[in-house]
Amino acid sequence: MGVHENTYDSSLGAYLLLLPTLAAIIAFLYYPSLQTLRFSFFQTFLFGQNTRFVGLANFTDLLGSQVYLTSVGLTMAFAVIVVIGSLAVGLLVAFLLYEVSDGKAAYLIAAIWPYALPTAVAGTVLLFLAHPSVGIYTHYLEAWFGIELDWFTVGWQGFAVVTVAAIWKQVGYNVIFMLAALNNVPESLNEACRLDGIETWRRLVRVYLPLMSPTLVFLVVINTIYAFFGSFALIDLMTQGGPTNATNLMIYQLYRDAFQFNNLGLASAQSVILFVLVAGLTFVQLRVSDRYAHY
Repeated sequence: MGVHENTYDSSLGAYLLLLPTLAAIIAFLYYPSLQTLRFSFFQTFLFGQNTRFVGLANFTDLLGSQVYLTSVGLTMAFAVIVVIGSLAVGLLVAFLLYEVSDGKAAYLIAAIWPYALPTAVAGTVLLFLAHPSVGIYTHYLEAWFGIELDWFTVGWQGFAVVTVAAIWKQVGYNVIFMLAALNNVPESLNEACRLDGIETWRRLVRVYLPLMSPTLVFLVVINTIYAFFGSFALIDLMTQGGPTNATNLMIYQLYRDAFQFNNLGLASAQSVILFVLVAGLTFVQLRVSDRYAHY
């Protein structure tokens, strides 16, 4: 009898300890998600105070909207470039840090500090550094390459600037995990590579990358989520979706419909579509990566 009472008391204590976390998850995750799903079937007025059931009309309106379809295409292109770019640059930086022997701590801090910055701060810093009129980066690019940069008015330049900013912001996160994965490579394997005379970059591709594959799978998923959801502050501070909607990604279009045009029903439908899209991409990535990752 005493054993059962002790087990019951332990279970009750565990549930009581979990209760604040469960309450926070329900209040700030599950309830808003269910409300978003509910609002997606309604046309809303006065910030959701008045509603009218419209079924799937919000979804059909979005799928028939050229502005929204363009936003989806821009978002997909943005996500592909950001994921590949941030992983490639992160891998390069992590490998160089792994190979260096002197001053590694200072180099590591320099590599990861952009990630440590709040996204709003990073966007503000980059706005001034790359400003078409007073930005130091813009000045030297124009001087070296003889081009005229005005990404406030030229669409593809605005898209390029936001993409570079998103990659720069995320590289530090990737470096942390990639460097940790490289540090887990057995020293005996490094010695064998050196004795066999394997070149530095070939060692990275042929030896280290397969060993890092579980970490890379994780980073692909995290970077995909970041590309779809984490770019809002950069766009809001740097381009506000312009010029000519060239940086009007799905997350920013959602914000505009919800808080600028007060159309919560349409914005909720966009949230559902965005969630389903990212969840589907994540599922595909995990299924495909299982074939190539070595655990």
